[in-house]
Amino acid sequence: MMEGLTMQNQKQQRPLAIGLTVLSALGRLLPHAPNVTPLGGSCLFAGSRIAGLWAYLIPLVVMIATDPLAWYGHGYTLTSPVIYASFLISVWIGRRMMRPGSNGATPVRVGAAAFLCSLQFFLLTNFAIWAMAATRHSGIYSADLAGLINCYTLALPFWGRTLAGDLLFSAAIFGMYELLSRRNAAVAVTA
Repeated sequence: MMEGLTMQNQKQQRPLAIGLTVLSALGRLLPHAPNVTPLGGSCLFAGSRIAGLWAYLIPLVVMIATDPLAWYGHGYTLTSPVIYASFLISVWIGRRMMRPGSNGATPVRVGAAAFLCSLQFFLLTNFAIWAMAATRHSGIYSADLAGLINCYTLALPFWGRTLAGDLLFSAAIFGMYELLSRRNAAVAVTA
C-alpha cells in the first residue's frame, strides 16, 4: 500500500516540478529590479527536481523564447551564449546539490547552491563582457588584467542584485515545492 502511494506521489511531483520551473522562469517577464529575477533559482530548482535532459531543456527553451521580450526590446546579445551556458551550469549545480546520498534541499544547501550559482554567473558573464570589449578595442575596458579587474569591480553592484534575487527566489521556489508536495501527499493519503 505505502509503495503504491510513493509511486503515485512521485508521478504527481514531476508535473509540479516542471510547472514551477516554467512559471518561475517566465517570472522574468514581470516588472523587476535589474538583475533580480527568478531565473537563477528556477535553473537551480530544475536541476534538483527534474530528471534527465528535461532539467536543462526547459529553462533553456524558456530563456530563448523570452529573451526578445525580457531584454527591453534588445533581443539576443553577443553574450547570450555565455549567459545560457551559465544558467545551464546552475542546473548542473542543482543536480550536484540533490544527488543521492546528499541531505536534500535543506535551507543551508539551497542557500549555498544559490550563492555558487550567482558567483559563477557573475564571473563568467563579466569575463565575456570584458573579452568582447577587449577584442573589439571598444575602449570600455583595457585588454589586460587591469581592464578585467575594472570590469569585475564595476559589475559588483549587479552581482549583489543577482545574489539577492537568486537567494530570494530559490527559497521561494523550493519552499513552494515542499509545501505543495506535502499537500499533495496528504490529499493522496486521505483519498
